[in-house]
Amino acid sequence: MNAETPAVQLEGITKRFPGVVANHDIRITVEPGTVHAIVGENGAGKSTLMKILYGMQKPDEGTITVNGREVAFRTPSDAIDAGIGMVHQHFMLADNFTVLENIVLGAEPRKAGVVLDTARARARINQLAESHGLRVDPDRLVEDLGVGDRQRVEILKVLYRGARILILDEPTAVLVPQEVDELFENLRELTAGGLTVIFISHKLDEVLSIADAITVIRRGTTVASVNPREVTARQLAELMVGSELPTPETRESTVTDTVALRVSHLGMESDGRALLDDVSFDIHKGEILGIAGVEGNGQSELIEAIMGLRPVSGHVLLAEQDISAWSTLKRRESGIGYIPEDRHRQGLLLEASLWENRVLGHQTRRPSRSGIWINRGAAKADTKRIVKAYDVRTPGVDTLALALSGGNQQKLIVGREMSGEPKFLIAAHPTRGVDVGAQAAIWDHLREARAAGLAVLLISADLDELIGLSDTLRVIYRGRLVAGLDPSDVTPERLGGYMTGAITGTGSSPESGTEET
Repeated sequence: MNAETPAVQLEGITKRFPGVVANHDIRITVEPGTVHAIVGENGAGKSTLMKILYGMQKPDEGTITVNGREVAFRTPSDAIDAGIGMVHQHFMLADNFTVLENIVLGAEPRKAGVVLDTARARARINQLAESHGLRVDPDRLVEDLGVGDRQRVEILKVLYRGARILILDEPTAVLVPQEVDELFENLRELTAGGLTVIFISHKLDEVLSIADAITVIRRGTTVASVNPREVTARQLAELMVGSELPTPETRESTVTDTVALRVSHLGMESDGRALLDDVSFDIHKGEILGIAGVEGNGQSELIEAIMGLRPVSGHVLLAEQDISAWSTLKRRESGIGYIPEDRHRQGLLLEASLWENRVLGHQTRRPSRSGIWINRGAAKADTKRIVKAYDVRTPGVDTLALALSGGNQQKLIVGREMSGEPKFLIAAHPTRGVDVGAQAAIWDHLREARAAGLAVLLISADLDELIGLSDTLRVIYRGRLVAGLDPSDVTPERLGGYMTGAITGTGSSPESGTEET
């Protein structure tokens, strides 16, 4: 391969599904040894295009050329054999396996064709980690790793299989700023060593920071190829969705004196380890309380405690009524809305229709229920209302949830939870993996609900979102609330310092919300 031969060239890629043209005549050229970003709104066709490049789907028209050779992948194994690896947004690791076991799974080196050659695997992993700046301990259990370390394991897993072209799907979605910086250093190490990275992201500032070239896709087709040094985030947003870059900033306070939810001395343990340690806070009507923390520090357990999904010590009060002993269903019926952190595992039945997913979690209340029966007509009518009000792009309410893009799935969930007229809403990563247009719409809905008196617990890995939307901020670290910060004067970098434990000793009382000195 000479220097002029593209690492990947897509020409005229077209893919049709019943009633939908996902890709139409897409043309992209990716130069070797570069980071090539692909951006576009949800439903623009990015995921379909990457599935085609990775052999998960076949194009109806067009050609794929890898390192100057035209290819026709039937399976991901074909793509891997051609030197292409993909790191998915949702990590595909076995928590109860070690780092080494996860990396070699399915590609195990054997002694005499039978026994796992652990020494050879460890030597290869250490060599890859050293040469590409991807620090890992091969013997650690994945369940003990933070998000940034898990991502390094995913990258090592594809490098171990010989990948020279890496597809990274939303790689910074769950990282704090310090971890993003580390990832970008790793990517620069990789490209300096001759590897090629295809970078899918909705975070335009990060795209401009890391990319050598950018391709913009809108409604299934290529609309622009730009030099990141010659374009701004605002201009990229306009190319993607035809509108300006949104901001999460909330200017006017709507916080009242009425406590909507009180969490008092919550504790949770597992195998003698404290998952939650004496967590207490109040959320008032008209208030968004943001919880910042690196994933794995107790956010999920806090949600499960409030929702009644796991046993916990302490008390949860909704509108001054102790609901600590209530079932999850009763809590839901009493006015707790829930936008879950993982829309696939916790928010949707992917094989069910949109109207059936609208009923999900609301099956005991109107309009979903009439007497003892599900009211299909009313449920379908209300789903149509949600689809229109929340701009869910779909052929119809009988469409299966799996047919929607991630952003449209998210908008359906937000619409469903807002439609239940909740007294209190848990919004866990409400804009994860959505484009700037959908992000702006979800922010607007949260702000409108807040202005109408809704109390919101916001958990997010997007620190700009947390700072911009929250009235008050708390930092959770190893199951404890370690700082209370003012969103009006904290930076993402400083907030990330508290989240990782790099800044200690200057946190505040969680009850006061003001920093100690």
